[in-house]
Amino acid sequence: MQKGRYQRWHADPDPVPEEETWLLTYLDVVTLLLVMLVVMLAFSEPIKRKPPLGRPEAQGQVPAVAGQVLPGGGGSIVPPVERPSATPGPGTHPAEQRQPDAPEPRPGTDAPPAAESVPSPSLALGDLGKDIQVLVRDEGVSFRIPSEVLFPSGEAVLTPAGQAIIDRLLPAFNRVPDYTIVVEGHTDNVPIQTARFPSNWELSAARASSVVRQLEARGLNPTRLRATGLADTRPLASNDTPQGRAQNRRVEITLEPPQRPRN
Repeated sequence: MQKGRYQRWHADPDPVPEEETWLLTYLDVVTLLLVMLVVMLAFSEPIKRKPPLGRPEAQGQVPAVAGQVLPGGGGSIVPPVERPSATPGPGTHPAEQRQPDAPEPRPGTDAPPAAESVPSPSLALGDLGKDIQVLVRDEGVSFRIPSEVLFPSGEAVLTPAGQAIIDRLLPAFNRVPDYTIVVEGHTDNVPIQTARFPSNWELSAARASSVVRQLEARGLNPTRLRATGLADTRPLASNDTPQGRAQNRRVEITLEPPQRPRN
């Protein structure tokens, strides 16, 4: 009688039908997949890597290196200055080498003498025209001019147009009064044999001397000037073609910085 009364007031819950058990398993699987998807998305964000030090991306564009040709010569160029200390690294202009920081003096000691500051004058070249190429080299800044725009064929006297071209360089030369001006005459390998020029050696030397005389006549200190004839010993291109021979016939004027005494 007591058992019957208990069963009447405490009935067991209805069991879940077997045909609905798969739904619970399906929901568990879907929930697990959603959790995995969220975790994968959280780890899929790209990691931004910083560029290594010393790379162009971290320090900007690399400055012009020695040997670069600047057609037309526009703008401003800082001539290379010889440093008495560390050797310049690859791809770095000597004028842009950074001096090492001086050590701080210890308490009670005298401060070390400051390192001598080497000036790096800037050449305000402006527009030199298409006939002048500007080259930045280890030994200095060079100006390359074809012989055809300076001299008549087989001659060593500057034409009026050639004198005007040389005069364009005077402002740059006057800005660096302590720099040596080296004028080189170059020819192709076509032989010349005249009463005045028995060979290309005499022709190249006479052309270099003609440019030096023009610079001296314009007021430059003659102690800064040096002329040399190199004939066909420094070709830029092959002498087998007219174009190559035209490239080799040229005058190059180089600004060499003063030699600094080494300690």
